[in-house]
Amino acid sequence: MLAAVLGACNSSSDKEEQKDEPAKEETPAEGSTEATEDEKTGGEVNVYTARHYDVDAVLYEDFTEKTGIKVNVIEAKAPELIERLKREGQNTSADLFITVDGGILNTAKEEGLLQSVESEEIDKAVPAELRDTDNQWIGLSTRARVIVYAKDRVKPEELSTYEDLATDKWKDKLLVRSSDSLYNQSLMASLIAIDGEEKAKEWAQGIADNLAREPEGGDRDQARAIVAGVGDVAIMNSYYVGHMSVSDEPEDVKVFDQIGVFFPNQETTGTHINISGAGLIKHSKNKENAVKLIEYLTTAEVQEQVSEENFEFPVNEEAKLPEVMAEWGTFTPQKVDFADYGKYNPKAVELMNEVGWK
Repeated sequence: MLAAVLGACNSSSDKEEQKDEPAKEETPAEGSTEATEDEKTGGEVNVYTARHYDVDAVLYEDFTEKTGIKVNVIEAKAPELIERLKREGQNTSADLFITVDGGILNTAKEEGLLQSVESEEIDKAVPAELRDTDNQWIGLSTRARVIVYAKDRVKPEELSTYEDLATDKWKDKLLVRSSDSLYNQSLMASLIAIDGEEKAKEWAQGIADNLAREPEGGDRDQARAIVAGVGDVAIMNSYYVGHMSVSDEPEDVKVFDQIGVFFPNQETTGTHINISGAGLIKHSKNKENAVKLIEYLTTAEVQEQVSEENFEFPVNEEAKLPEVMAEWGTFTPQKVDFADYGKYNPKAVELMNEVGWK
């Protein structure tokens, strides 16, 4: 299973993961207020991360200002980081592994790379369903796989479920990125977990048959194709829509104004979500500092900052959503174990290939 999951992650064209690079020292932002020496605990924490967002770097700087704990960051693709951790073993300098996708987080656990996090603060801040059953990884944020539609051609009441997208109703009107996308593979894996292989394969066949064009580009490209009239609906990650609302590209802002967001399966199994999470490394040399960093990242204040900057849903229920996300409304998520994303990934890839979802 490991090879399949890591191979899937390698094939994803999304920018969640970056090339491996040397550890870099995060420095306090200019003009920021340092914590007093009495408040600082000092030391360091070493983070191996497959996330690349600017907001993450800002948060690490803020954490250092508040605690005196220096955050050293190594960025790489999740498969590379997992292999590196296995190779380094007890000699690793890593304290935290941060990545996107529940299946990848569970792979790190199954490989014996993680240990349990013990913190009452984290237990209070993050609901149990957004933490590993053994607390070996902790959810930091989520994003939903939503239906995006053309406001001028589709009414929200015409939309309902993922399954409905596979019916003749949406023949030649559907847009979605390649089956190589880990996001699509995890969605497929969740449907296998819920409905079984046969029904999931039928769904994938319907999706392949209804495509308005062969899959190309990333999620934002699907939204652009909707506005260009190529298709009427698309399957996308919610946070890409948020990013288009504040894009430096005027055309993307225009696209945002012409599309709507719909949370599918609200009357049935719930909307598919995926998760960013932090795992505590088994051989961490700075365990206390690592736990403090997770505690900091899951506070309501920091969670709100992540949502404001990156349009991800907070795991801390006390955190408020930015206006653009609040306007989408509330939704009920799928009740699927994130570990199933990794468990069923090989079968998901196999079935998608069988039905011709390129």
